[in-house]
Amino acid sequence: MKILPIHRDIIEYVRSRNLEKKFVKQVKFLENNVRHPSLEVELLEPRHLKFYSFRIDKQYRAVFIFRGGETIEIIDANNHYR
Repeated sequence: MKILPIHRDIIEYVRSRNLEKKFVKQVKFLENNVRHPSLEVELLEPRHLKFYSFRIDKQYRAVFIFRGGETIEIIDANNHYR
């Protein structure tokens, strides 16, 4: 999979919460294998919009979409419990 460049706001959000290493690690897993077990990829509701999320850690997740068959765009990182 190809990951599109990550928006500056997402990078700043991740850095401000000291998640940069975890985020980079998970993005590498995403790039190599979307079904990697530690990502815990989920199709979000409403399902017809085809937004997915993956785990950064127990508290934080990132939201992404597929842009064509082999391209992913990460569009958000957030606190999963807020």
